Amino acid sequence: MKKFILTAIVSILVSASFSQKVYSTESKYDADVKVYVASSKYDADLIVYKCSSKYDADDNKGLWYFTDSKYDADKKIYFVSSKYDADLIIYFSSSKYDASWRESSKKHVMY
Repeated sequence: MKKFILTAIVSILVSASFSQKVYSTESKYDADVKVYVASSKYDADLIVYKCSSKYDADDNKGLWYFTDSKYDADKKIYFVSSKYDADLIIYFSSSKYDASWRESSKKHVMY
């Protein structure tokens, strides 16, 4: 029984640490990641789909849920106007199935 409880706790912690709940901050100094939104998915490091539920935003694969509070977020992001100021370049997709990394060397930015 103890082993089952320990396994369940570890599973919850691991899944929570990789969820993609983000908060868009007004200040770049409060942000964990500076993000630029590209006009083409071919220019992006990550193709992002905005989820309507925080339960759909799991793993580090571009499924983001925008929270209303920075305390509920896993990452605080700031949108920059130049791709040269960005830590991560994203493209917003209208399809959940398009969400994916195009530049896997940047994955660490969202962990």
